[in-house]
Amino acid sequence: MSFLFVEEKRLNTSFVDTIWRVHHDGTGTFVSQATSRWEIVITKHQGKMTLTVRGPETKATPVDYSWAEAEMVGITFQPGTYMPHLPPGKVRDLHDSILPEATRKSFWLHGSVWQYPDYEHADLFVDQLVRNGLLRRDPVVDALLQGHPQELSLRSLQYRFVHVTGLTHRTLLQIERARLAARLLEQGMPILDVVFEAGYFDQPHLSRSLKSLIGQTPAQIREHSCKLQNFAF
Repeated sequence: MSFLFVEEKRLNTSFVDTIWRVHHDGTGTFVSQATSRWEIVITKHQGKMTLTVRGPETKATPVDYSWAEAEMVGITFQPGTYMPHLPPGKVRDLHDSILPEATRKSFWLHGSVWQYPDYEHADLFVDQLVRNGLLRRDPVVDALLQGHPQELSLRSLQYRFVHVTGLTHRTLLQIERARLAARLLEQGMPILDVVFEAGYFDQPHLSRSLKSLIGQTPAQIREHSCKLQNFAF
């Protein structure tokens, strides 16, 4: 398996988390980790381009892949960003949507032809989506994500949150906590300190969460991180 990350950048916008590009070369299996974010991925493989909309994921899932000299550009969106005609829940848990091709360099999106964006112009692509009303933020969901109470019924809030994010509020928080814990372990924080810092009840609670959502135990995450650090030197 060979994943070579080429570049990653962040934008000064509430819509996007990161824009990234990666080079794939080889075959194998990787663990797709739970994530609260959805993304658009543009793939160039053997001269053919495709655009895939990938939704949030609620569990760690082994995924087989076979890419020889494939290049990918991804736009990962912040929770609360959504496409009204294709909300994240419709593509959740690897139920990806591949948008139809128009020409070798363009695709169909909501009745119009769009050029495939590249890494350098992905931010302009996002701006165009926003201007055309195809990409939105929900102010109520934004407020909930920031911990601000809203004057709506619990049922209305739950429906709105799931529609916009593809997840329940509880599930989103569980995923974010697990990913925080994984980052802390990768940074070398002791396991018991991670339990406290990330808000778990005890070490078994942390272990169950990470195994389910990240696909590794705390010890495995630490071991993998140490191997990467040793490889770097």
